[in-house]
Amino acid sequence: MSAATTPALISANKISPSKISPNKISPNRISRRQALLGIVGLGGTITSLAAPAMADEHPAHPVAGPDAVSMLYDNTICTGCKACMPACNEANGLPPDTLLAGGLWDMPTDLNSKTKNIIKLYQEPDGPGFSYVKRQCMHCLDPACVTGCPFGSLKKADWGAVTWNSSLCIGCRYCEVACPFDVPKFEWDHFDPKIVKCEFCYDRLHKSEQPACTAVCPTGAVIFGKRTELLAKAKDRIAAMPDKYFENRVYGEHEAGGTQVLYLSNVSFQKIGLPKLGSTSLGHYATKVTSVIYKWLSGPILAAGVLGIMIKRNWNRHEAESVESEKETGLRGQL
Repeated sequence: MSAATTPALISANKISPSKISPNKISPNRISRRQALLGIVGLGGTITSLAAPAMADEHPAHPVAGPDAVSMLYDNTICTGCKACMPACNEANGLPPDTLLAGGLWDMPTDLNSKTKNIIKLYQEPDGPGFSYVKRQCMHCLDPACVTGCPFGSLKKADWGAVTWNSSLCIGCRYCEVACPFDVPKFEWDHFDPKIVKCEFCYDRLHKSEQPACTAVCPTGAVIFGKRTELLAKAKDRIAAMPDKYFENRVYGEHEAGGTQVLYLSNVSFQKIGLPKLGSTSLGHYATKVTSVIYKWLSGPILAAGVLGIMIKRNWNRHEAESVESEKETGLRGQL
């Protein structure tokens, strides 16, 4: 896909919210016990209505939109020149990580708060063999970081890019815990910290430009295009040279429900730092857990809220009675 071509937007499925008909309340007075039971029942009803919507939003095996963008990295072509690293820093306004270089040059050891993209080296422990690997956000089809973010700071945006919104982030770092690829990084050395991760050069996509790393790669080790096209190209390479690639498969086609960054490697994916994952979306797993939690906690939480209201109402009544009593008797109340 050329740099001048703008990928089309991915159409998002709209989930129509369920309408809950209000229950008619009898004019007769009800007891507190009946009120609490009603609240608990309402909480269970809301949860039961919400759970199917959550399951639909996070299917076990998500399907990428036809215009979802992607990167394909082939480490058999990569020369380790690292041209993509300063290009990424420049495009994203990131300072060089010079800590280990005595302030002389950019020398990160891994993804961090100053590094969204890195080329790493794998060396065989008992031989001369080696391979490079490019690490950045994998832009999962159903990202665990998005599911884990409690306020929607991370979201799946246009073209499938996973982006971060500073105005919604509370710094909980749940995204760091949720990500199986250990990608999001927290700015520990800043007063107003950010979550730092590759965002597919989202601003460049909106200007009809491809990501900075793919634009500068001199050998075409990492290329940019539609996911469907790059997946087909990767499989063509495997078919043409079946003994060249590990297990003759594309990493990211199915892992964690599928990712939009795809890999071809001549050594085990685990050796170059890519975890072994199943084909089920991690977002699907997460919603199954949270739906159970919400199901059992929604009732007690609502009941506690009602009790708090009752306690506040009784306390206000007590204060009013204390004032009247003090006026009549001249004695101040104990509480």
